[in-house]
Amino acid sequence: MTGREAHTAAEHAARESYSRLVALLAASSGDLALAEDALGAAFEQALVTWPSAGVPANPEGWLLTVARNQQRDAWKSAAHRTSTVLDDTISHGATAVTPFDDVDPDAIPDKRLELLFTCAHPAIDAAARTPLMLQSVLNFEAADIADAFAVAPATMSQRLVRAKRRIRDARIPFVVPDREAMPERLPAVLEAVYGCFAIAWNDADGADPDTVESMAGESLYLAVTLASLLDEPEAWGLAALIALSLSRAPARTGPFVPLEQQDPATWDAALIRDGEAMLRRASSFGRPHGRFQLEAAMQSVHADRARTGAVDWASLESLSAALVAIAPTLGARTAHAAIVGRASSPQDGLALLERLDGEPGVVDFGPFHAAQADLLVRAGSYDAARKHYEQAAALTRDKRASEYLRRRARDARLP
Repeated sequence: MTGREAHTAAEHAARESYSRLVALLAASSGDLALAEDALGAAFEQALVTWPSAGVPANPEGWLLTVARNQQRDAWKSAAHRTSTVLDDTISHGATAVTPFDDVDPDAIPDKRLELLFTCAHPAIDAAARTPLMLQSVLNFEAADIADAFAVAPATMSQRLVRAKRRIRDARIPFVVPDREAMPERLPAVLEAVYGCFAIAWNDADGADPDTVESMAGESLYLAVTLASLLDEPEAWGLAALIALSLSRAPARTGPFVPLEQQDPATWDAALIRDGEAMLRRASSFGRPHGRFQLEAAMQSVHADRARTGAVDWASLESLSAALVAIAPTLGARTAHAAIVGRASSPQDGLALLERLDGEPGVVDFGPFHAAQADLLVRAGSYDAARKHYEQAAALTRDKRASEYLRRRARDARLP
């Protein structure tokens, strides 16, 4: 086997198994940083060993064994013994764990859910809970997480280091909280699952669709599992949102095509049916709609174009207004302005965007400039639109979307 083949095999193992392995390693020690370091060392050893010895029949088991040996060496080292406070007590509610018990691979997903809820523990800084899940459980880089949260990478890295230290020092147990504690932790867990989907979806460039399908499919699995476990409307809303969004994955191959211009015949009808069923389940509780339910309902309106042949902009305007009322994020307000510009008039949408001008983060927010450019074209202001198209293209990491925006900048007279 060549070094390149071994590297490809290791990349595949990292994509498919990293988060599950970290969950298993951290569950036995309570030390996320040590679990990540041990697994990183295991991957390094794989790159050295696999080219000559070949990829093992069970790469995940091989990596887990090597990482556990790394943990054992760390626990035995003098540095670890002298830097760790010895405490024979077990935190209230913790489950005793033998570090090297045999593991049933089928139980790995449950361990991952335990780790998600652990990272949502009230003792951890609220601002770090969701980012911690995205990095330590779902295997995203700190820079990608920082970009998603619109903060500096150094700031995000500091938050994550402090959170991991807090878990280790406070001996926070790696167990699923009881039913009374779950609702308090659920919002952060749902945010992390949504973040997993959003980062994978937004980073997709079409060159490696398996990566996107893997991570996005993982987020759908986690959302459905959480919804089935807790039977909460927002959990079902998130599951519906991801399913309806994923239904359009077949239309994302090749050049970038805006949602309203995609051919509905290419969409996954089975996922649309699943998403609609989950959205109905979310609505059946009779409670006020939360953020994820409203976003799912907006995706449902777009999906309905497969039946009607037209976008119901009036319904989107009502739903986006309700979303802004409960979650007035920069993204939600930008989307609402763009929708108003289609449902009412370009001038009305531009007026809403003007209110955002000067707010923190808006200058570097690509969707703001893209929405501004589109509405300026519709209002007949072609030169101004061209400038915003160019700004949006420069701020977009998706190469296909960037090429589309630059093409629009070159020919801004096309509606």
